[in-house]
Amino acid sequence: MNMKKTVTIAGLAILWIGAAHVTAGQDVPALKDVFKADFLIGGALNRNLVTGRDPNAAAIAEKHFSTITAENDLKWQRVHPQPDQYNWEPADSYVAFGERNKMFIVGHCLVWHAQTPRWVFQDDAGNPPTRDALLASMKDHIMTVVGRYQGRIKGWDVVNEALADNGTMRDTQWLRIIGEGSPDKKYDHIENAFRWAHEADPNAELYYNDFGLETSKAKCDAAVALVKDLRSKGLRIDGVGIQLHGGLMHPSVEGLEYAITSLAATGVKVMVTELDIRTQSRGYRGADIGQVSRASTNDPTAAAAETQKKLADRYAEIFSVLLKHKKDITRVTFWGVYDRTSWIGGSPLLFDRDYRPKEAFFAVVKTAQQQ
Repeated sequence: MNMKKTVTIAGLAILWIGAAHVTAGQDVPALKDVFKADFLIGGALNRNLVTGRDPNAAAIAEKHFSTITAENDLKWQRVHPQPDQYNWEPADSYVAFGERNKMFIVGHCLVWHAQTPRWVFQDDAGNPPTRDALLASMKDHIMTVVGRYQGRIKGWDVVNEALADNGTMRDTQWLRIIGEGSPDKKYDHIENAFRWAHEADPNAELYYNDFGLETSKAKCDAAVALVKDLRSKGLRIDGVGIQLHGGLMHPSVEGLEYAITSLAATGVKVMVTELDIRTQSRGYRGADIGQVSRASTNDPTAAAAETQKKLADRYAEIFSVLLKHKKDITRVTFWGVYDRTSWIGGSPLLFDRDYRPKEAFFAVVKTAQQQ
C-alpha cells in the first residue's frame, strides 16, 4: 500500500470517527444550556423516540431539550379513536420520557378540526350531532385526557388553528355545530374547551395555538381579540403559540415582531411552538395540514451547501428576533427532532437525516452567544 493511499484511508477513518462523535452530540453545546437564561427550548417527539425505537433521536432530545411536545399521540384521532376506546400507551410513554428527563411537558392538542375521528362529527345515522351532543363529546374527551395527566403535563394546546388567514373564524365543524352560525356564539367551542381544560387540571397552563400569526396581521389581530374575549369572561388562557412554519423568505422580521409584541401586550405568554423552515421557495407557504405534504414541499436542492447556508442564515435571523424579545418569549419548540422524521420532509431542522448537527445548528448557537 502506497503512502498516499495510507494517508487517504487514515483521513477517512478520522472523519468517520469525528462524524460518530458529532452524532453522539458530545462535542457540541446543549441547546437547553445555550438558551437557559432566555427561554425553554424543545422539540416535538414522535412515538418511535419515546418508546425507545429511535435511540439516536432520543439522545438528541435528552441532551438538547428542556421542553417537549407530543407530535401526534395526544391528538384526538390517536388517543381517542372510538367513543369508548382510549389508546394510552404511546401518550404514557411520552409523559414518562419527559418526566425521566425533567422536561416541561406540553400536551398537543385537545380541540382541532383535523386529525379528529369521524365519529366525533357524526351520529350513529351518519348525520351531524346536535350542539349539545358535540359539546358533551368535547367535555368527556377533555376531562378524560387532561384528567389522566393532571399535574404531569404542565401546559396544553387547548384549541388549535381556529382562525382563518383573513382573521375570520375558520369554517370548521366545531364552529358550524356548536356556534350554530351565530356571530354571538363564534367563540363558544373555544370558551368551553378552555373552561373544561381548566376544570380538569386547575394548575396546568392553557394555550391557543395557530400558524400564520407572523405573516398575517389580520390573523394576529384576531388572535389578540380572542385572547381578550376569553379573559374578559374570566377564563384562563396563559399563552398563545406562534407555530412559525417558516421559509427562506418568510416571515419578515417586521411580521414576526408584530406578532410577538401584539400578543404580549394582551398579558399572555408568547411561545414559538412548531418551528421549522422549509427550503422550497415555491408553492403554498402556510401550514394547513390539508395543503401540505412531503410531496408538495419536496426540494431536491435541500441538502446542497448553498441551500444549507441560506437555511443557517434564516435560522440566525429568526433567533436574533426571538432573543431581542426574550422578555416576552417563554418557549421555542422545533416541530421535530431531525430531518428524516419531519412532517414536511426535506431539510427543515437543525439536525440532519443522520442525526448530525447542521450548519443551522451552529448558526443558532452563535447567534445566542453573540447576544
